[in-house]
Amino acid sequence: MDVDWNALGEVAAVSLGTTVGVVVVFALGLLALARRDTVRETGGTGSGQLAGAGACFVGCACAVGYGLYLIIPQFH
Repeated sequence: MDVDWNALGEVAAVSLGTTVGVVVVFALGLLALARRDTVRETGGTGSGQLAGAGACFVGCACAVGYGLYLIIPQFH
């Protein structure tokens, strides 16, 4: 049995990068929701922050959905 260490390293690097990216985007969505509350307390609507948070959460959901698509063979 021979292990292709380069391919294993590539998979590990892409997995780590994607995971960090999804976590950062999710954290930005949470930050946008927190800023929306601050804006609403000062009398604003906060619709821009809500739209930004929604876009972040949709991006995270798309990344998770694509990962599931790649893993589950019945989706192909």
